[in-house]
Amino acid sequence: MTRTGDRPSRLTLIANPAAGGGLGRRLAEGVAGRLSALMPDTRIRTLLSRSWADAEARLAEEVGQSLEDPDPGSRAVVVMGGDGMAHLGLNAVAGTPIRLGVIPAGTGNDFCRGTGLPGRVGAAVAAIASGRSGTVDLARVTGLVRTADGLAEGSRWVGSVVSTGYDARVNHGANELRLRLGSLSYAYVALRELSRFAPLHYRIETDGRARELDAMLIAVGNAGWIGGGMQICPGADVTDGRLDLTIIHPCSRGTLVRALGSVYTGGFVRLSIVERLRARSVTVDGEGLVAMADGEDLGRVPLRIECVPGALNLLGAGARPQHRGPTH
Repeated sequence: MTRTGDRPSRLTLIANPAAGGGLGRRLAEGVAGRLSALMPDTRIRTLLSRSWADAEARLAEEVGQSLEDPDPGSRAVVVMGGDGMAHLGLNAVAGTPIRLGVIPAGTGNDFCRGTGLPGRVGAAVAAIASGRSGTVDLARVTGLVRTADGLAEGSRWVGSVVSTGYDARVNHGANELRLRLGSLSYAYVALRELSRFAPLHYRIETDGRARELDAMLIAVGNAGWIGGGMQICPGADVTDGRLDLTIIHPCSRGTLVRALGSVYTGGFVRLSIVERLRARSVTVDGEGLVAMADGEDLGRVPLRIECVPGALNLLGAGARPQHRGPTH
C-alpha cells in the first residue's frame, strides 16, 4: 500500500562517511540541507557513523526513542550509504510503523534496485521529501546469525538475497579485497574463485518439502539483486509474499563462466543448469556453506528463511523494481 504526500514530522539522517570511497562524508551535509529545504516543516538531524557497530547502535537508539512517540508513524529514519547501511536500517525499523528512507551512496545499492527506489542521490532525496511511502516484504532469517556481539542464536532481516554457495564465496572474497572496485570486484573474485570451486552438497526445505542435492549455488531472494547489479533472482517481487530461489546445478567451469556472462541481464536463467522455485519459507543447510546477505556476513547454516509480507514501511517507495531480465 502506498501513501502520498505524508511527510514525517521528524527525520534522522544517519550516514556512513566511508561509503562509496568517502562519498558519504562529502555528500552528507548537502543532502541534509536539501532535505531541510524540501521539507521545511520536518525537524531534521544528521549523524555520521564511526563504524558498523556505531551505526547499528545509533539506529537502535533512534528507533527506540521514536517508538515512544504517540505517533511513531510520523517519524522516519534515513540511512545514506551502501547495501550495508540499508541492511542496518531495515533491521532497525522492520516490524514497526517507523518509515525507512535510503539514499544510495555506496558501490552496490542492490536494495534500491530491488525495491524500485531511485539509484541516484538527488532523485532519492526528492522521493523521500515527497512523503510517499509503501510497505514491502522482507526475509526473516533465523538461526546462528551475526549480531553486534558476534554470532548468536536469533533472527535477522534481509532485504535482497541470502547467498550460500559460489555467489557467497565471491561476495566474501570481494569484501576482503583491499582495493574496492564496486561490481568489478565481484567480477575479479568470481574468476579467481573458479579455479578452486567445486559443487556443494545442500540440504534444503521449501515450504516443508525436504530435498538433498549438489549445486554451485542456491540463492534465496526477497529482492533479486547482488554484487552491484547482478540479477541472481530475476523478476523477484518485494510485494508478492514469496521468496524466489535460483539453483545452479553442477556444471563445468566454462558453463559457469557463460552463466556469469549474462547474470547482469538475468538471461542466464535460460540455461538448462538453472532451476527456479518460489516458496514462503526455506531452510538451507549443508557442508562448506558460507552465508552472506545484503553484501554482508549473515551467519552459519542451518538457517531458516521466511518471507514476511509488508514488514518494512519504506519512505520514497512507489516505483516498480528495476526488472530488466526474464520474469518467467
